[in-house]
Amino acid sequence: MSSELKEANLQITGMTCAACATRIEKGLNKMDGVETANVNLALEKSSIKYDPSKLSEADFEKKIEALGYGVVKQKAEFDITGMTCAACSTRIEKGLNKMEGVSIANVNLALEKATIEFNPSEVTIADIIAKVEKLGYGAHQKQDDKETVDHREQAIKKQQNKFILSAILSLPLLWTMVGHFSFTSFLYVPDFLMNPWVQMLLATPVQFYIGKQFYVGAYKALRNGSANMDVLIVMGTSAAYFYSVYQAIVTAGTHHGPHLYFETSAVLITLILLGKLFEAKAKGRSSEAIKKLMGLQAKTAIVVRDGVEKEIPLEEVVIGDTILVKPGEKIPVDGEVLEGRTAVDESMLTGESLPVDKISGDVLYGSTMNKNGFIKMTATKVGRDTALAQIIKVVEDAQGSKAPIQRLADQISGVFVPIVVAIAVITFLVWVLWVAPGDFTKALEVFIAVLVIACPCALGLATPTSIMAGSGRAAEFGILFKGGEHLEQTQSIDTVVVDKTGTVTHGKPVLTDVVVVNGEEEKFLSLIGAAEKQSEHPLAEAIVAGIVDRGIELDDVQFFEAIPGYGVQATVSGQGVVIGTRKLMAQYSIDITHVISTMEELERNGKTAMLAAINGQYAGLVAVADTIKDTSKEAIRRLQDMGIKVIMMTGDNERTAQTIGKEVGVDAVIAEVLPEGKAEEVKKLQAQGKKVAMVGDGINDAPALATANIGMAIGTGTDVAMEAADITLIRGDLNSIADAILMSRKTMRNIKQNLFWAFAYNVMGIPIAAAGLLAPWVAGAAMAFSSVSVVLNALRLQRVKLK
Repeated sequence: MSSELKEANLQITGMTCAACATRIEKGLNKMDGVETANVNLALEKSSIKYDPSKLSEADFEKKIEALGYGVVKQKAEFDITGMTCAACSTRIEKGLNKMEGVSIANVNLALEKATIEFNPSEVTIADIIAKVEKLGYGAHQKQDDKETVDHREQAIKKQQNKFILSAILSLPLLWTMVGHFSFTSFLYVPDFLMNPWVQMLLATPVQFYIGKQFYVGAYKALRNGSANMDVLIVMGTSAAYFYSVYQAIVTAGTHHGPHLYFETSAVLITLILLGKLFEAKAKGRSSEAIKKLMGLQAKTAIVVRDGVEKEIPLEEVVIGDTILVKPGEKIPVDGEVLEGRTAVDESMLTGESLPVDKISGDVLYGSTMNKNGFIKMTATKVGRDTALAQIIKVVEDAQGSKAPIQRLADQISGVFVPIVVAIAVITFLVWVLWVAPGDFTKALEVFIAVLVIACPCALGLATPTSIMAGSGRAAEFGILFKGGEHLEQTQSIDTVVVDKTGTVTHGKPVLTDVVVVNGEEEKFLSLIGAAEKQSEHPLAEAIVAGIVDRGIELDDVQFFEAIPGYGVQATVSGQGVVIGTRKLMAQYSIDITHVISTMEELERNGKTAMLAAINGQYAGLVAVADTIKDTSKEAIRRLQDMGIKVIMMTGDNERTAQTIGKEVGVDAVIAEVLPEGKAEEVKKLQAQGKKVAMVGDGINDAPALATANIGMAIGTGTDVAMEAADITLIRGDLNSIADAILMSRKTMRNIKQNLFWAFAYNVMGIPIAAAGLLAPWVAGAAMAFSSVSVVLNALRLQRVKLK
């Protein structure tokens, strides 16, 4: 490569299966100047590393379109201010057109507006506005354009409408088929439905309008020298449809009842559409994690410029701005405290439930929550450089990377289809030339019989029915698989990495210990609880909740003062109460030397201890901690009994982590890890050849959840963690991890059984049909029986017991 590599990310439309993704990937990788190209079917995205001196994004778009697919573009209009002449509009237009990801930019001086077509994966609205402002002008997106259309939602709605229409047209045909059997002869079937031309009228829109997408997909596959499920679908349904048309024509005006298979083609297309609809919905949810992460950001910030306070949109904050943050507000961007004291809830970033005290000079992270103090801060990182933006980037990269999954049915169909077509053609020639010379009708019937018996009904149903049954049964146990590929991959997991806070533990501090000097515990807690009730600090809330739960009434408070970073002082029922850290006790000259060892022992056990003095004398201490879930120890032992290594990973300190890790019996502990580091630790395990499942509950776990082979989110955690993960464990019980792996193993065993029997019917049926011993209607019945047997086998999964 002659220059520095660039990366392009394009959103692709029109892919239907793994073969499509592979075809685009191969096409892109063959281009001179491309180093690597990955296409992710689930996200419908491509990630291309290329030499910009040889290629541009426009070249990739042309290539993808030449292969028969589309590239998603977003269009937006902006009001431009500050232009005075044609030179201004030309300057803005040139500047925007040079931006990476912008396809077309037109600036109209008279209307003072810009119309821009761009790739949303490469450039954002904020980037475009920033570029215009850098050029010395102003830009505001037009209100009407602020709600962008989600192409996935449009595709899903279109699929839904097609399925409904297909089902309406197919139901009468299904009715006629059911009425054919002797054991259903009691069913009334209107005579007009038995008319071949009425059946053709119902089946034709299903075959060619609703089924057009399969014909297009098959054409693309064949044009590029490969075969996919679309080819199998088109081959089977077309054989049934055209044979039925042929029968209707040759029996017209005669007394012979034609053998029609219109219902076979129509019902098959309807069922496959239903499966495609489920798949489209699963793929559409994959970008929700990023949307929710974006939604965590503050929308505005109060800045002080030229001595004047004003509220501005977040994207207008620049490095060096002085920002005011009130209690209960989100920190807008990354920065440092200039003035004031507060406690900041950083759980969305670190996963730790305890807030962090902040004073002048301390670092602040954007989107974390300012709990109880007014602060003045300076902005040090904005936009894409903030900690949250970096987490979003890690999740995007992990989700967009190539998953090493190739659908078994697609792989087999690549060989199966050409073989079946070749057998059918050879069979036709043998019959028309040697077995029954000149009998074109008989040869055609045998040819059709071979194609019908080879129709991929059972093959097409083998995987989705098992996945639907398996995932449905798993849902009854509180395990939600996002898609079939995740259900497939989970079986191979050999290492489980669990987050500590909210996963192994409850994720919420509770009162655990009370140590009193004089033995009057109830009186001590009444005073302490009354003082702490006035505080907004989460640790104080945990102490008060614990005291109230013990049925203790709180005394009256005459005076209260919070001392940020140290604790509180109060007057309760006429007595002076001070609660807080060692430093606070030293400040009030209270002797605590005799309790230091007790305090350190509590801290070694992962607890946070607070000292209390009454009327200037040390009176006792209280401790709070994030407690271990009752089922964690048992669940970890169960995983280990399955031969799975369990590792606990946390952002907490080493001492606390090791204490909890030892208590629950994990194989290893990785502590003091930041969000980006968690993803790196997962990658290290994968580099050792491990198949890793990451289990977490917070936004801080999202990058690791997306990076792992399988991400499992605890359902009691955040929505973002659940969206970034492949599996959601609704119950919040670690036993669900073992349940998910067992369900995956049982489902994959069931799929392999289905595929075996699906092919067994074809392998046995094709030679019989080629020998002329199967009439097409018998072949159709055999095909239907194979489908029924596959479905019945899949339904066995609904009775699976996991313990």
